[in-house]
Amino acid sequence: MVFKIEGKVALITGGASGLGLSHARELLRNGLKGVTLADIDVKNGEQAQKEISAEFGNNKVIFVETDVSHKDQFEDAFEKTVEYFGNLDILINNAGIFNDSIWEREVSINLNGTIHGTFLGMEKYLKNYKQGEEAVIVNTSSIAGLRGNNAFPVYAGTKFAIMGTTSSWGNSYHYERTRVRVVSICPGVTATSILETRNCAYSKDYVGAWTYSIDDAIEDKNLCQTAEVVSKELVRILKYAKNGTVWVLEQSKPAYEFKMPLKESFLGNVLEDTD
Repeated sequence: MVFKIEGKVALITGGASGLGLSHARELLRNGLKGVTLADIDVKNGEQAQKEISAEFGNNKVIFVETDVSHKDQFEDAFEKTVEYFGNLDILINNAGIFNDSIWEREVSINLNGTIHGTFLGMEKYLKNYKQGEEAVIVNTSSIAGLRGNNAFPVYAGTKFAIMGTTSSWGNSYHYERTRVRVVSICPGVTATSILETRNCAYSKDYVGAWTYSIDDAIEDKNLCQTAEVVSKELVRILKYAKNGTVWVLEQSKPAYEFKMPLKESFLGNVLEDTD
């Protein structure tokens, strides 16, 4: 079954800029009825609303000031979406920060925010206000969640955990009772404001573990992709990706699926005494 974007309503966290704003524009180009931009940044959020209204129409977008780490604020974004548009079919848990120097806040936004959104979407708002046969939640992980990062272990840990929650909620049991499909995307290095973060390691001791500077990553045209490329692939993932799957989006290439190997495949890797 192909998920139809035309006529649907989306809620996007971190929607005031970067990937979130790019996703909103691309979905509207593909016939989305309306979108809520949920973000803590009021200045950018209001500006983004003006820009989208000018391009797509005044009735296509609302902005709701939202700190996703606070469940009540997040729920307010859901409530206002349903109140304004009447329905809700797509949730993109996109809000996130890249800063291990404030790791408690990083966990609250990246991981707790995603969990808040998935619970609210799956158990109430997408479950009860979707228009068609199914709704979709997209959780934003990262390639850092696939392989770890010795310079930014907490950031990588939050992104790895997002894949775990996605695969758990993306089980057929939950789909059958809610008709909400859950998938995850893992973008590689992407030209957004998150790359502008400096002094984002826990301490100077951790900076030495970073072998490839952020500035170098931005300048590397073979590595750093645009937000627009990611958003175009997101549309394909919304339409075709199976429940519980994880998709890597890097180096401007088509999305490819990441699959965790079965634990039984490692039975031969027995710990041996070396005394």
